[in-house]
Amino acid sequence: MKIHEYQGKELLKRFGVVVPRGFFCQSVDDAVKAAQALGGKVWVVKAQIHAGGRGKGGGVKVAKSLDEVRQYAQQILGMQLVTHQTGPEGQKVRRLLIEEGADIRKEYYVAVLTDRRTQKVAVMASSEGGMDIEEVAHSTPEKIITVFVDPADGLSDAQATGLASGIGIPAASQAKAVTALKGLYACYMETDAALAEINPLILEGNGDIKALDAKFNFDDNALYRIPEIFAFRDLDEEDPNEIEASKFGLAYISLDGNIGCLVNGAGLAMATMDVIKLFGGEPANFLDVGGGATTEKVTEAFKIMLKNTNVKGILVNIFGGIMKCDTIANGVIAAVRETHLNVPLVVRMKGTNEELGTKLLKESGLPIISADTMADAAAKIVAAVQ
Repeated sequence: MKIHEYQGKELLKRFGVVVPRGFFCQSVDDAVKAAQALGGKVWVVKAQIHAGGRGKGGGVKVAKSLDEVRQYAQQILGMQLVTHQTGPEGQKVRRLLIEEGADIRKEYYVAVLTDRRTQKVAVMASSEGGMDIEEVAHSTPEKIITVFVDPADGLSDAQATGLASGIGIPAASQAKAVTALKGLYACYMETDAALAEINPLILEGNGDIKALDAKFNFDDNALYRIPEIFAFRDLDEEDPNEIEASKFGLAYISLDGNIGCLVNGAGLAMATMDVIKLFGGEPANFLDVGGGATTEKVTEAFKIMLKNTNVKGILVNIFGGIMKCDTIANGVIAAVRETHLNVPLVVRMKGTNEELGTKLLKESGLPIISADTMADAAAKIVAAVQ
């Protein structure tokens, strides 16, 4: 689960990280009132969507008068903001953050995430903060330094000081940077975040260190422990099909292809998508029905896949371990009939009650294409779609 920048900054403030003063708004008039309440002569009008690259897409504007605040708020609210993370369709802007201006002398990048290889928490920092951190990571990875923290010990003053010094924060501001780094780490740990990122962390002319942006991702499986974080969820920013799928315990993610995939097990689902691509096709989704699929769940899975108008065919790939092949077969038959399926369907099933499942499909009288192996299934669905 992702949250908005203004929500991330609320979290950071709780853990002692300094952020600019600002107000969340949903109307142009509220944006102007927010600027008046902040005072000063410079304000930043920022689109609030769950994607990076907002500045390059025209979603962040610096206003030097209240008239400009109104002008930019009118431009940004309701716009379809396209960034490198939204895809070509963009994301509609429904929320704004109005902030006081900042005296930026230098921009840095800091982030906290779990490193599975070391089984520790990685705290990363770079002297090259700002909009092009991805390019820094690609072209000059040596400009990103990392310390690995044992969760039992936490981020030490020495480690935080080493990071601050390593990315060139002036000695006079390093104590403030240490506070920010330790606050970010504590926020990451206490909220069960999967990623906590500040880009940029800025050095101001007076030596202050501030978080000018905030990005958080949370593990959906941990949300039951942190209801206050779950309350930040913004359904407007999520794929409606993914929301619908979650109601039925389906793991669904939309993709750009035209072959719908229904699989049991995340690993098998990933392998299925790889095989489709190997044979020249493009998957339209990741869909894991899990080990406890019912006829209802399979039917809903079909409905969700078919809401995507790009889907020109469906591949069902089932390994019957806990899940029985005849259960899936009955679900597929019911789904085909209820949805009046009019695109090619290839089904490959192996495992528990395989013979019974195959018999049910064959005797259904429906135009279902059977396959024996994953390669056979992928070849058949790609050919059927083409």
